[in-house]
Amino acid sequence: MTGYPTREAPIEPAGAALLFIDVQNYTASRDGGEFRDLPPAELVKYNYYLDRMEKIALPNMQRLQAACRAAGVEVIYAVIENLTADGRDRSLDYKISGINVDKGSWDANVAGAIAPAEDEIVMRKNSSSVFISTNIDYLLRCLGKRQLMICGVITDQCVESAVRDACDLGYLVTLVPDACATYTQERQDSSVRAIRGYCRQLGTDALVGELTAER
Repeated sequence: MTGYPTREAPIEPAGAALLFIDVQNYTASRDGGEFRDLPPAELVKYNYYLDRMEKIALPNMQRLQAACRAAGVEVIYAVIENLTADGRDRSLDYKISGINVDKGSWDANVAGAIAPAEDEIVMRKNSSSVFISTNIDYLLRCLGKRQLMICGVITDQCVESAVRDACDLGYLVTLVPDACATYTQERQDSSVRAIRGYCRQLGTDALVGELTAER
């Protein structure tokens, strides 16, 4: 194994990108499409998730975003959004699951808490993995990025898919678990354990400290 990089390699800002997965109005707002039409008895099932988003995940995402911008790290956003007016382009899984985010809609916008800067890139995807339904791999290679910091939602679905695919495509991935959210603590913990062998895992405090030390 001599000569190969380690998963524990610290972030080198010039060759790194921060990737937010599905942190958009549809998934991150109580008024988002995933929740707005649910009766109260159904909505209560999402209390853990929404509380975690508001009190833990989004504040940590804001800190990561600020630290990456200050360190000169590329910040990229992946959002669920149909490419067609009737959503016919959606993956079969999205159609079966009822995931339907209208093209150009408010639901498709990145959450205001981490709104993109003018020249930051937003990737619009129609399947779980951003590496399957966008040209992000090509884009990252054009940008000269080999290290990825990944966070967002849902931890054990689209985030985990992005981590696995990125690793298989040759990226060094740092997952930030406390800047991610899923529907229960059990699912959060299980996902983090399951992908530990693929990626470095670092909390927001440690990663922000690492990025600050680089300057």
